[in-house]
Amino acid sequence: MNKRSYNIAVLPGDGTGPEVVREGIKVMNAAASRFGFSLNYQTYDFGGDRYLRTGETLPDSAVEEFRKFHSIFLGAIGHPDVKPGILEVGILLKSRFTLDQYINLRPVKLYPGVAIPLKDKKPEDIDFVVIRENTGGIYTGVGGAVQVGTPHEIATQVMVYSRAVVDRCMRYAYEYTRKRNRRKILTLVHKCNVLTYAGDLWVRSHKEMGDAEYPDVKQDYNHVDACNMWIVKSPEFYDVIVTENLFGDIITDLGAIIQGGLGIAAGGNINPEGVSMFEPMGGSAPKYKDKNVINPLAAICAGGMMLETIGENEAAQAIDKSVSDLLASGKIKSLAAGQMGMNTSEVGDAVAKNV
Repeated sequence: MNKRSYNIAVLPGDGTGPEVVREGIKVMNAAASRFGFSLNYQTYDFGGDRYLRTGETLPDSAVEEFRKFHSIFLGAIGHPDVKPGILEVGILLKSRFTLDQYINLRPVKLYPGVAIPLKDKKPEDIDFVVIRENTGGIYTGVGGAVQVGTPHEIATQVMVYSRAVVDRCMRYAYEYTRKRNRRKILTLVHKCNVLTYAGDLWVRSHKEMGDAEYPDVKQDYNHVDACNMWIVKSPEFYDVIVTENLFGDIITDLGAIIQGGLGIAAGGNINPEGVSMFEPMGGSAPKYKDKNVINPLAAICAGGMMLETIGENEAAQAIDKSVSDLLASGKIKSLAAGQMGMNTSEVGDAVAKNV
Protein backbone atom coordinates (compact mmCIF):
# COMPACT_ATOMS: atom_id res chain seq x y z
CA MET A 1 0.00 0.00 0.00
CA ASN A 2 1.41 3.38 -1.01
CA LYS A 3 2.04 5.93 1.70
CA ARG A 4 -0.26 8.94 1.51
CA SER A 5 1.63 11.89 0.07
CA TYR A 6 0.69 15.55 -0.39
CA ASN A 7 2.39 18.35 -2.32
CA ILE A 8 2.29 21.73 -0.56
CA ALA A 9 3.19 25.11 -2.06
CA VAL A 10 4.80 27.32 0.60
CA LEU A 11 4.78 31.14 0.49
CA PRO A 12 6.74 32.32 3.54
CA GLY A 13 6.20 35.93 2.46
CA ASP A 14 7.36 38.99 4.36
CA GLY A 15 8.61 40.02 7.79
CA THR A 16 8.14 37.27 10.35
CA GLY A 17 6.30 35.10 7.84
CA PRO A 18 9.25 32.77 7.19
CA GLU A 19 9.74 32.24 10.94
CA VAL A 20 6.16 31.21 11.66
CA VAL A 21 6.03 29.07 8.51
CA ARG A 22 9.16 27.25 9.69
CA GLU A 23 7.43 26.30 12.94
CA GLY A 24 4.21 25.36 11.19
CA ILE A 25 6.11 22.99 8.91
CA LYS A 26 7.99 21.57 11.90
CA VAL A 27 4.72 20.66 13.59
CA MET A 28 3.07 19.34 10.43
CA ASN A 29 6.07 17.12 9.77
CA ALA A 30 5.81 15.71 13.29
CA ALA A 31 2.13 14.95 12.69
CA ALA A 32 2.89 13.39 9.30
CA SER A 33 5.52 11.15 10.86
CA ARG A 34 3.15 9.97 13.59
CA PHE A 35 0.14 9.35 11.36
CA GLY A 36 1.86 7.79 8.38
CA PHE A 37 1.80 10.28 5.53
CA SER A 38 4.33 12.56 3.85
CA LEU A 39 4.35 16.26 2.96
CA ASN A 40 6.41 17.52 0.03
CA TYR A 41 7.05 21.26 0.03
CA GLN A 42 7.94 23.68 -2.76
CA THR A 43 8.80 27.20 -1.64
CA TYR A 44 8.01 30.39 -3.59
CA ASP A 45 9.55 33.77 -2.76
CA PHE A 46 6.61 36.02 -3.70
CA GLY A 47 6.38 39.03 -1.40
CA GLY A 48 7.82 42.47 -0.74
CA ASP A 49 11.50 41.72 -1.35
CA ARG A 50 10.80 40.13 -4.72
CA TYR A 51 8.49 42.98 -5.69
CA LEU A 52 11.15 45.58 -4.82
CA ARG A 53 13.71 43.61 -6.79
CA THR A 54 11.65 42.76 -9.90
CA GLY A 55 8.39 44.76 -9.80
CA GLU A 56 6.51 41.44 -9.84
CA THR A 57 3.78 40.44 -7.40
CA LEU A 58 2.29 37.11 -8.47
CA PRO A 59 2.57 36.14 -12.15
CA ASP A 60 -0.19 34.18 -13.85
CA SER A 61 2.22 31.30 -14.43
CA ALA A 62 2.68 30.87 -10.67
CA VAL A 63 -1.06 30.74 -10.05
CA GLU A 64 -1.31 28.00 -12.67
CA GLU A 65 1.46 26.10 -10.87
CA PHE A 66 -0.48 26.39 -7.61
CA ARG A 67 -3.35 24.45 -9.16
CA LYS A 68 -1.14 21.34 -9.21
CA PHE A 69 -0.67 21.29 -5.42
CA HIS A 70 -2.87 19.74 -2.76
CA SER A 71 -2.73 22.96 -0.74
CA ILE A 72 -0.91 26.27 -0.15
CA PHE A 73 0.69 27.35 3.15
CA LEU A 74 1.17 31.12 3.52
CA GLY A 75 3.18 33.03 6.12
CA ALA A 76 2.45 36.75 5.83
CA ILE A 77 2.21 39.49 3.22
CA GLY A 78 3.16 43.11 3.91
CA HIS A 79 6.41 45.03 3.55
CA PRO A 80 7.24 48.44 5.11
CA ASP A 81 8.86 49.64 1.87
CA VAL A 82 5.91 48.73 -0.36
CA LYS A 83 2.80 50.91 -0.56
CA PRO A 84 -0.15 49.22 1.20
CA GLY A 85 -2.46 47.46 -1.21
CA ILE A 86 0.06 46.44 -3.86
CA LEU A 87 1.05 43.11 -2.31
CA GLU A 88 -2.31 42.45 -0.71
CA VAL A 89 -4.18 42.86 -4.00
CA GLY A 90 -1.43 41.49 -6.21
CA ILE A 91 -0.79 38.33 -4.19
CA LEU A 92 -3.54 37.62 -1.66
CA LEU A 93 -6.61 38.74 -3.57
CA LYS A 94 -5.24 37.48 -6.86
CA SER A 95 -4.73 34.02 -5.37
CA ARG A 96 -8.18 33.95 -3.79
CA PHE A 97 -10.01 35.14 -6.89
CA THR A 98 -8.04 33.28 -9.55
CA LEU A 99 -8.09 30.00 -7.64
CA ASP A 100 -11.76 30.62 -6.79
CA GLN A 101 -11.20 30.18 -3.07
CA TYR A 102 -14.77 31.19 -2.39
CA ILE A 103 -14.89 30.25 1.28
CA ASN A 104 -12.97 32.01 4.04
CA LEU A 105 -13.04 29.65 6.99
CA ARG A 106 -12.31 31.15 10.41
CA PRO A 107 -12.60 29.05 13.55
CA VAL A 108 -12.97 31.22 16.66
CA LYS A 109 -11.85 29.07 19.58
CA LEU A 110 -10.67 30.08 23.04
CA TYR A 111 -7.87 27.84 24.27
CA PRO A 112 -7.28 27.33 27.99
CA GLY A 113 -4.78 29.67 29.60
CA VAL A 114 -5.30 32.48 27.06
CA ALA A 115 -6.12 35.94 28.43
CA ILE A 116 -8.95 37.76 26.64
CA PRO A 117 -10.79 41.08 27.14
CA LEU A 118 -14.03 39.32 28.13
CA LYS A 119 -14.21 38.49 31.82
CA ASP A 120 -16.04 35.35 32.93
CA LYS A 121 -15.87 33.72 29.48
CA LYS A 122 -14.26 30.29 29.37
CA PRO A 123 -13.13 27.98 26.54
CA GLU A 124 -16.53 26.27 26.52
CA ASP A 125 -18.16 29.66 25.83
CA ILE A 126 -16.12 30.59 22.75
CA ASP A 127 -16.07 27.90 20.09
CA PHE A 128 -17.71 28.88 16.83
CA VAL A 129 -16.84 29.16 13.15
CA VAL A 130 -17.32 32.03 10.72
CA ILE A 131 -17.83 31.12 7.07
CA ARG A 132 -17.25 34.23 4.99
CA GLU A 133 -18.03 34.36 1.28
CA ASN A 134 -14.61 35.15 -0.11
CA THR A 135 -14.77 36.12 -3.80
CA GLY A 136 -17.87 38.29 -4.23
CA GLY A 137 -19.49 41.38 -2.78
CA ILE A 138 -17.87 44.77 -2.53
CA TYR A 139 -14.38 43.29 -2.85
CA THR A 140 -14.96 42.40 -6.50
CA GLY A 141 -14.17 46.04 -7.28
CA VAL A 142 -17.32 46.84 -9.27
CA GLY A 143 -17.79 50.60 -9.16
CA GLY A 144 -15.84 53.70 -10.03
CA ALA A 145 -15.27 57.39 -9.44
CA VAL A 146 -16.04 60.51 -11.46
CA GLN A 147 -15.00 64.15 -11.09
CA VAL A 148 -12.21 63.03 -8.80
CA GLY A 149 -10.61 65.87 -6.85
CA THR A 150 -13.53 68.23 -7.33
CA PRO A 151 -16.22 69.21 -4.78
CA HIS A 152 -18.63 67.07 -6.83
CA GLU A 153 -16.63 63.85 -6.74
CA ILE A 154 -18.74 60.68 -6.69
CA ALA A 155 -17.40 57.25 -5.79
CA THR A 156 -19.28 53.95 -5.94
CA GLN A 157 -18.43 50.45 -4.73
CA VAL A 158 -21.12 47.88 -5.40
CA MET A 159 -22.07 44.78 -3.40
CA VAL A 160 -22.45 42.30 -6.25
CA TYR A 161 -23.84 38.79 -5.72
CA SER A 162 -25.36 36.19 -8.01
CA ARG A 163 -27.65 33.44 -6.76
CA ALA A 164 -25.07 30.83 -7.77
CA VAL A 165 -22.30 32.49 -5.71
CA VAL A 166 -24.56 32.82 -2.67
CA ASP A 167 -25.89 29.28 -2.96
CA ARG A 168 -22.50 27.61 -3.14
CA CYS A 169 -21.36 29.46 -0.01
CA MET A 170 -24.61 28.61 1.75
CA ARG A 171 -24.35 24.93 0.83
CA TYR A 172 -20.79 24.78 2.20
CA ALA A 173 -22.03 26.41 5.42
CA TYR A 174 -24.90 23.97 5.86
CA GLU A 175 -22.67 20.98 5.15
CA TYR A 176 -20.02 22.30 7.56
CA THR A 177 -22.62 22.86 10.31
CA ARG A 178 -23.92 19.32 9.87
CA LYS A 179 -20.42 17.82 9.86
CA ARG A 180 -19.32 19.90 12.88
CA ASN A 181 -22.33 18.42 14.67
CA ARG A 182 -22.03 20.65 17.72
CA ARG A 183 -25.21 22.67 18.21
CA LYS A 184 -26.25 22.52 14.54
CA ILE A 185 -27.28 26.19 14.33
CA LEU A 186 -26.45 28.14 11.18
CA THR A 187 -26.72 31.89 11.73
CA LEU A 188 -26.92 34.07 8.63
CA VAL A 189 -25.50 37.55 9.22
CA HIS A 190 -26.44 40.38 6.86
CA LYS A 191 -28.29 43.71 6.91
CA CYS A 192 -31.44 42.84 5.01
CA ASN A 193 -33.49 45.65 6.57
CA VAL A 194 -31.34 48.22 4.73
CA LEU A 195 -29.52 46.26 2.01
CA THR A 196 -32.85 45.03 0.75
CA TYR A 197 -31.78 43.50 -2.58
CA ALA A 198 -28.52 41.75 -1.67
CA GLY A 199 -29.80 40.95 1.81
CA ASP A 200 -33.00 39.41 0.49
CA LEU A 201 -31.00 37.15 -1.83
CA TRP A 202 -28.98 35.79 1.11
CA VAL A 203 -32.08 35.41 3.32
CA ARG A 204 -33.97 33.44 0.65
CA SER A 205 -30.99 31.20 -0.08
CA HIS A 206 -30.58 30.47 3.63
CA LYS A 207 -34.23 29.61 4.21
CA GLU A 208 -34.99 27.78 0.97
CA MET A 209 -31.91 25.57 1.10
CA GLY A 210 -32.32 24.88 4.79
CA ASP A 211 -36.00 24.01 4.51
CA ALA A 212 -35.50 21.74 1.50
CA GLU A 213 -32.22 19.97 2.29
CA TYR A 214 -31.09 20.55 5.88
CA PRO A 215 -34.09 20.16 8.21
CA ASP A 216 -31.71 18.91 10.92
CA VAL A 217 -29.92 22.29 11.03
CA LYS A 218 -31.60 25.13 12.93
CA GLN A 219 -31.77 28.40 11.02
CA ASP A 220 -31.05 31.75 12.65
CA TYR A 221 -30.51 35.31 11.43
CA ASN A 222 -28.68 38.38 12.85
CA HIS A 223 -28.29 41.85 11.45
CA VAL A 224 -24.55 42.50 11.31
CA ASP A 225 -24.65 45.31 13.87
CA ALA A 226 -26.53 43.12 16.34
CA CYS A 227 -24.14 40.25 15.68
CA ASN A 228 -21.17 42.40 16.64
CA MET A 229 -22.81 43.10 19.99
CA TRP A 230 -23.87 39.51 20.66
CA ILE A 231 -20.46 38.06 19.79
CA VAL A 232 -19.06 40.10 22.67
CA LYS A 233 -21.97 39.64 25.08
CA SER A 234 -22.91 36.01 24.44
CA PRO A 235 -20.38 34.26 22.17
CA GLU A 236 -21.58 30.92 23.54
CA PHE A 237 -24.76 31.30 21.46
CA TYR A 238 -22.95 30.85 18.14
CA ASP A 239 -22.14 27.60 16.38
CA VAL A 240 -21.60 28.51 12.70
CA ILE A 241 -22.01 31.95 11.16
CA VAL A 242 -22.35 32.43 7.39
CA THR A 243 -22.03 35.88 5.92
CA GLU A 244 -20.99 37.92 2.91
CA ASN A 245 -17.49 39.18 2.23
CA LEU A 246 -17.29 42.62 3.87
CA PHE A 247 -19.28 41.72 6.96
CA GLY A 248 -17.22 38.57 7.35
CA ASP A 249 -14.00 40.57 7.21
CA ILE A 250 -15.17 42.67 10.15
CA ILE A 251 -16.71 39.86 12.20
CA THR A 252 -13.61 37.67 11.98
CA ASP A 253 -11.37 40.38 13.44
CA LEU A 254 -13.81 40.76 16.31
CA GLY A 255 -13.69 36.99 16.66
CA ALA A 256 -9.91 37.08 16.80
CA ILE A 257 -9.78 39.45 19.76
CA ILE A 258 -12.24 37.40 21.82
CA GLN A 259 -10.09 34.30 21.30
CA GLY A 260 -6.92 36.08 22.39
CA GLY A 261 -5.80 38.12 19.39
CA LEU A 262 -4.28 37.58 15.98
CA GLY A 263 -1.45 35.54 17.51
CA ILE A 264 -3.78 32.54 17.82
CA ALA A 265 -6.16 33.21 14.90
CA ALA A 266 -5.81 30.97 11.85
CA GLY A 267 -7.81 30.88 8.66
CA GLY A 268 -8.31 29.10 5.40
CA ASN A 269 -9.21 30.31 1.93
CA ILE A 270 -11.08 27.29 0.64
CA ASN A 271 -11.96 26.00 -2.79
CA PRO A 272 -13.77 22.75 -1.96
CA GLU A 273 -13.25 21.54 -5.53
CA GLY A 274 -9.71 22.87 -6.00
CA VAL A 275 -6.65 24.10 -4.14
CA SER A 276 -7.01 25.97 -0.84
CA MET A 277 -4.66 28.32 1.04
CA PHE A 278 -4.08 28.50 4.81
CA GLU A 279 -2.52 31.30 6.82
CA PRO A 280 -2.18 32.93 10.24
CA MET A 281 -4.40 35.98 10.49
CA GLY A 282 -1.70 38.24 11.92
CA GLY A 283 0.39 40.52 9.74
CA SER A 284 4.06 40.36 8.81
CA ALA A 285 5.22 42.25 11.96
CA PRO A 286 8.45 43.46 10.32
CA LYS A 287 9.84 45.02 13.52
CA TYR A 288 10.19 41.51 14.97
CA LYS A 289 11.77 39.98 11.88
CA ASP A 290 14.65 37.54 12.53
CA LYS A 291 14.48 38.02 16.31
CA ASN A 292 12.96 34.60 17.06
CA VAL A 293 10.36 36.20 19.33
CA ILE A 294 7.19 36.10 17.19
CA ASN A 295 4.32 33.86 18.25
CA PRO A 296 3.96 30.98 15.74
CA LEU A 297 0.79 29.43 17.16
CA ALA A 298 -1.56 30.92 14.56
CA ALA A 299 0.60 29.49 11.77
CA ILE A 300 0.74 26.13 13.56
CA CYS A 301 -3.06 26.14 13.85
CA ALA A 302 -3.33 27.07 10.17
CA GLY A 303 -1.20 24.03 9.38
CA GLY A 304 -3.61 21.92 11.39
CA MET A 305 -6.54 23.34 9.44
CA MET A 306 -4.75 22.48 6.21
CA LEU A 307 -4.25 18.88 7.27
CA GLU A 308 -7.92 18.58 8.21
CA THR A 309 -9.00 19.96 4.84
CA ILE A 310 -6.85 17.51 2.87
CA GLY A 311 -8.34 14.67 4.90
CA GLU A 312 -5.79 14.02 7.67
CA ASN A 313 -8.25 14.52 10.51
CA GLU A 314 -6.37 12.61 13.19
CA ALA A 315 -3.22 14.64 12.56
CA ALA A 316 -5.20 17.89 12.70
CA GLN A 317 -6.81 16.88 16.00
CA ALA A 318 -3.41 15.98 17.45
CA ILE A 319 -2.02 19.41 16.55
CA ASP A 320 -5.04 21.14 18.08
CA LYS A 321 -4.71 19.12 21.28
CA SER A 322 -0.98 19.81 21.51
CA VAL A 323 -1.57 23.57 21.14
CA SER A 324 -4.33 23.41 23.75
CA ASP A 325 -2.19 21.43 26.19
CA LEU A 326 0.75 23.81 25.84
CA LEU A 327 -1.43 26.85 26.49
CA ALA A 328 -3.11 25.14 29.44
CA SER A 329 0.29 24.33 30.96
CA GLY A 330 1.05 27.98 31.67
CA LYS A 331 4.46 27.77 30.01
CA ILE A 332 3.43 30.49 27.56
CA LYS A 333 3.03 33.70 29.57
CA SER A 334 1.52 35.81 26.79
CA LEU A 335 0.65 35.55 23.09
CA ALA A 336 2.42 38.85 22.42
CA ALA A 337 5.73 38.84 20.55
CA GLY A 338 8.68 38.93 22.93
CA GLN A 339 6.49 38.28 25.97
CA MET A 340 5.74 34.59 25.54
CA GLY A 341 8.33 33.30 27.99
CA MET A 342 9.53 31.07 25.16
CA ASN A 343 11.04 31.97 21.82
CA THR A 344 9.54 31.15 18.43
CA SER A 345 11.53 27.95 17.93
CA GLU A 346 10.83 26.71 21.45
CA VAL A 347 7.09 27.06 20.95
CA GLY A 348 7.29 25.06 17.73
CA ASP A 349 9.44 22.43 19.40
CA ALA A 350 7.01 22.07 22.30
CA VAL A 351 3.98 21.62 20.06
CA ALA A 352 5.81 19.21 17.73
CA LYS A 353 7.07 17.10 20.61
CA ASN A 354 3.57 16.47 21.94
CA VAL A 355 1.78 15.88 18.64
